[in-house]
Amino acid sequence: MQLNAVAALGLLSRGVSAVAVLRFGCSQIVVERLDPLVNPDVSPSPHVHQVIGGNAFAASIPNSDVSEIANCTSCTFSEDLSNYWTANMRTPYFKARNGTYKRVGQMPNRFLEGETGGMTVYYTSPYDGSKVTAFKPGFRMLAGHQEQREPGGVTKWNAICFRCFNTANFGGDNLAPCSDPTVDTVALPNKFCPGGIRTTIRFPTCWDGTNLDSPDHMSHVSYPASGTFESNGPCPATHPVKLPQLMFEVIWDTAPFNDETLWPEDGSQPFVFSQGDASGYGQHGDYVFGWQGQSLQNAMDASCFGATCKALKTQTFAEANKCAVRNVVQEDVEGWLEELPGMSM
Repeated sequence: MQLNAVAALGLLSRGVSAVAVLRFGCSQIVVERLDPLVNPDVSPSPHVHQVIGGNAFAASIPNSDVSEIANCTSCTFSEDLSNYWTANMRTPYFKARNGTYKRVGQMPNRFLEGETGGMTVYYTSPYDGSKVTAFKPGFRMLAGHQEQREPGGVTKWNAICFRCFNTANFGGDNLAPCSDPTVDTVALPNKFCPGGIRTTIRFPTCWDGTNLDSPDHMSHVSYPASGTFESNGPCPATHPVKLPQLMFEVIWDTAPFNDETLWPEDGSQPFVFSQGDASGYGQHGDYVFGWQGQSLQNAMDASCFGATCKALKTQTFAEANKCAVRNVVQEDVEGWLEELPGMSM
């Protein structure tokens, strides 16, 4: 997604000059089979995950203020010690005709050169200018369903999609995510994507106002009762508190695999998520809030835009890339593999 003068003018033309849109990069801090949200204290967890953010990430993260546990972050806003991960589906693997798998590399998003792997993170306040309440210490949630293999679920809110860049350098990236049928699909693209594939994950934007989590990590939050966040859809009465829209973008460099001799002979696409999902419908993401103090609320109130914000402290990618988490699960997740890590469990 572009965030430039054209996008800014578009927001202003809609009368939403007070909207906050944080857009920033976070490098990966670890790639391994841990999932403190879905499988706390389990090491290894069933599937591989890519993780970004603060170095408090572990097999279990206390239900407390994560910003007081972590002491560094791989994100460019240095007060953001949250953890974000694409859990139980992570970056896809490429399955060659001979049945072996290779993890697909990632590319930095536009204007975020210096990011290593990782994701682009967005926090957006409501477009109608209404009050937004930042997440609280201890807050956590999921978006999407890792077991899904058919259309439906959160896609009705434009929550998850894939963009097939039709040329190098983000070709075809002209409209908002999940809104351009010429390049966007809710399933993994079934054709060569010369510029790579980007996935978008949008999280729920309505909160019950009480619970920081729930047993399924979803019930305490909700998508709009009707419409979408982008159309100013209202929150349901059960979840009346408006949250910033949290959104991830991950871009995979699929071009090295655009070889007909490697793709399946039946014409199907060869990419598969780490939980064995070749459809893409099982895409989802995990979030554990960890911003320091009132920093996120201050950024929302200040209507910050992009990766610079007078209300926040920033760091260079050179500084952010120093933050890391020690691997706990000792296994190969990068080379050509006979099976997906954990799939034989």
